Amino acid sequence: MKNGSILVTGGAGYIGSHVVLQLRARGERVVVLDDLSRGFRQAVLDAPLVVGRVGDRAAVAEVLREHAVDTVMHFAAYTIVPESVSEPLKYYGNNTCSTRTLLECCVEAKVAHFVFSSTAAVYGIPAEGVASESTPTAPINPYGTSKLMSEWMLASVAQATPLRYAALRYFNVAGSDSGGRVGQATPNATLLIKVACEVAVGKRPHLSIFGTDYPTGDGTGVRDYIHVEDLATAHLDALTYLRGGGASTILNVGYGHGYSVREVIDSVQRVTGRPIRVKEEPRRPGDPPALVARAERIRRELGWKPRLDDLDTIVRTAYAWEQRLQREPW
Repeated sequence: MKNGSILVTGGAGYIGSHVVLQLRARGERVVVLDDLSRGFRQAVLDAPLVVGRVGDRAAVAEVLREHAVDTVMHFAAYTIVPESVSEPLKYYGNNTCSTRTLLECCVEAKVAHFVFSSTAAVYGIPAEGVASESTPTAPINPYGTSKLMSEWMLASVAQATPLRYAALRYFNVAGSDSGGRVGQATPNATLLIKVACEVAVGKRPHLSIFGTDYPTGDGTGVRDYIHVEDLATAHLDALTYLRGGGASTILNVGYGHGYSVREVIDSVQRVTGRPIRVKEEPRRPGDPPALVARAERIRRELGWKPRLDDLDTIVRTAYAWEQRLQREPW
């Protein structure tokens, strides 16, 4: 039986655009829905783009019907943790309420498969700084809570209907398409490796380290950094798994080891050959000392095989993208 089209919500954004690239390379029929509030039209490349909001019930229903969609990959969300703290209703409205609308449309259109962009923020501050899928969920900010509430809705819908889903809990996504076609172009980005590379190309004057007194090897926070291309591949593996009859599942996506902020800075200086000016700041409320994935399950269930598990490689692609943006601003 021929597969239907894939709707990628937020496909003009950082992660969604990398997934669209890989889906198109595999010959899948793809349609992107994005309101372009934080995404970029040029990131979609050759896939059809519908400009609209996930919370617009009529628009979503029309896209699902017109393009004969049988799979949804849902990336459309606000993702900045400090902003979620200062504007919580904005995050619950966009991330949770809009997902509810999308799911309602999916049930009516008899969508079979749903791949959800979730987050390690659902774990909050886990003991020992390591989280497996069985670690209790205890988000400490509205961003993490808004994603967890969407996971709960997905689970309930999957119990009540034939829809099956994979919720992928990302750790710290970084890097850029190795071919330099797409990358993260968000203004005032907060992801460490991107910020450090912006300092390296002269776009920012310095990099702030928030907290130098954590109980880690060098006092700075430790995170599990995953290359965006390996993360994108995990979504295609999830799709293959669901199409093969796999049961609904929740999976961590990370490499299973972490780097400190200072180790990241050292890598950026090593790769770029440029000094990174640093300002030491107090800890930010709610930042865990360490957050690293236990990620054996995704390798076992999906057969996921990351190819780019190397900090310098991640930094090299991120830096190449920042250099391109200096030449060709988006």
